[in-house]
Order: sequence, then structure tokens, then C-alpha cells
Amino acid sequence: MVSMVKLSPSRANDFQNCPLLFRFRTIDQLPEPLSIDAVRGTIVHTTLEHLYDLPAIERQLPQAYELWREAFTEISQNEKYRELFDAIEDISVWSNESLFLLDKYFALEEPVLLEPSERESHIEFDLQDGFKIHGYVDRIDVAPSGEIRIVDYKTGKSPREGYEQKAFFQLRFYALIIWRTRNIVPRKLRLIYLGDGRILEDSPTENDLIATEKKIVAIWKAMEAAFDSKNFPPKKSKLCDWCAYQSLCPEFGGTPPPLPLP
Repeated sequence: MVSMVKLSPSRANDFQNCPLLFRFRTIDQLPEPLSIDAVRGTIVHTTLEHLYDLPAIERQLPQAYELWREAFTEISQNEKYRELFDAIEDISVWSNESLFLLDKYFALEEPVLLEPSERESHIEFDLQDGFKIHGYVDRIDVAPSGEIRIVDYKTGKSPREGYEQKAFFQLRFYALIIWRTRNIVPRKLRLIYLGDGRILEDSPTENDLIATEKKIVAIWKAMEAAFDSKNFPPKKSKLCDWCAYQSLCPEFGGTPPPLPLP
């Protein structure tokens, strides 16, 4: 059976949360129902990406609203999402809730003062033996001093107390790639939660990133063992409540389909 050769933070989290979920998403590539919340996130991310295409002086809230409407129009007219939008009881309420996320963004950052170095940037590093780690970064800021800040937008709410460090795994994953490819440890990691208007920040050290690297290698080795044994067991948790594959999961009386042939 072919093993993983490229790993992203989301797939690493899938495997840690539930190896069977990882299998369904990555190996079987089973479809999942589209989510209107995910679509909202896509529209907001697109808006914030395009906001920084504008000259600094034009990066104002009214312009952001207009960019949101353009992104909304394009996505809502896509046949792929038609049923999702048709199911919304009051599209004006949904739209206003989405625009309110932009209000919160402008309360947290001042786009007129920022000049991102990179947006929606794909980064990648060959960790060992042809095994690559990669990801897509919402924003990379580089100060005149050369210091780097990695920024990620979240349209949901911030994690409750005690779970903040787990939330930073994604950005430490990215920070590791940047350190290994650019020989610079990012100065700041910034998570912007628009759902409740909070910013979480972390300042990683080399030791932090070495620990992250060891964790990723351990995840990879566990994946290799799962591929070799063809065994991806379920792992029951509160996350099961949102899983689209319950009907195929032994924890809920289901039977997984046969593993696809290599």
C-alpha cells in the first residue's frame, strides 16, 4: 500500500484525532457534505486576500464590504453551492452576520498600516527520506528588520482556556517549514479569531520548532505503521458529533468499505 509522501497540518490533525477519519478523507477520499460555515470562511478569506491587493489608503471597511459582495456573488452563483444557499432561511441575515466578521477584523488590525510580504503562499520542505511537509499560509509579514510573522484567519471562535497551544500546532508547522527553508525562526505566530474578535499570539523558539519537528516525525512514523498494517482504527471523541462518516464507523455500528487497492 502506498504511504504518505506529503503531509499538511490538517491531515496530521486528522490522523491524531482519528486514524479512521484520516483514512476516509485521504486514502478513500470519500465525499463530505458541503458546509455553509465553510463557505462563509472561504468568502471571508477571499475578501481579506483581495483587500491587500488594494493600495494601502483604500483598505477601508466599505471597500472590504464590496470585495465580500463580489466573492459572495461568484460563489453563490456556482451550481456546486446552490442547494446550500437555497437552504438559508434569510440570506440577508446570513450576509449581515458574515459582514460583521469583517467589522471585527478591522477592529483587530489596521490594513492601511500593513504590507504583507506573501498571501495564500504555498510552503514546503523535504523533512526526511522524501517525506515532505507543506501548507498554505494566509499571510506572511516581514518587518524591515527581517523578522517574520505568520498570520492565520479563523472565522470561528477562539479555543477555550487550556487549548490555545493545541491551536498553534498549525502555525508552528508552518514556522518549522520557514525556519528550515529560510533559516529564520518566525518572530510571531498570530491567530485571528473573527468569531469572537480575539487575537492569540505565540513567539516560538528553535527548541519549540525542534519539538514540533519531532512530533511531526512521530505522526509520520505512526502513519507509516498504519499503512503497513492496513489498520486505521477509529478514535471516539466529542469530534464524532460533527463527523460525516458515522454510518461507516464501527464505533457507531457501521462497517468501513474495503481499503482501495494501491
